[in-house]
Amino acid sequence: MTPGLDEILPDAKDYMKKIALAEAERASKEATAHAEAEAEKKALIDQLSNPSGLSDEEAIKRAIRIIERAVSNGLTEVQFRRFPNEMCTDRGRAINQREDGWENTLTGVPKEIYNLWDKYFRPRGYKLLVEIVDYPGGMPGDIGMTLKWG
Repeated sequence: MTPGLDEILPDAKDYMKKIALAEAERASKEATAHAEAEAEKKALIDQLSNPSGLSDEEAIKRAIRIIERAVSNGLTEVQFRRFPNEMCTDRGRAINQREDGWENTLTGVPKEIYNLWDKYFRPRGYKLLVEIVDYPGGMPGDIGMTLKWG
């Protein structure tokens, strides 16, 4: 017995429902991923907003390990910190515009890092590049700190 046409050929509406369900599932997954990313970002901001708790000596030893690893790979610079622009009082505007005094907009751990560089590394010939490293939606995003010695 041959099946009826209704049994083998679904209505176009059935395919549209299938597409709508797939799109809803994809949107739900994207929303969940976005919420997880935002929660991670908030946790990072909370962590970076508090003092690191490291002494200058401990922080310098960590920096030396990073530098030595980079040098062993033939590098003359290394990006060692990336942080959300919310860690700046102006969300990175002064950094993006390369304004004098941009360092005064840093807060938390990024400010500690800048002060450590200024006090110990700068006098020894190290350079610090602080710049916007991504532009989500065309707007300044994360900020990267790169230490240079070559």
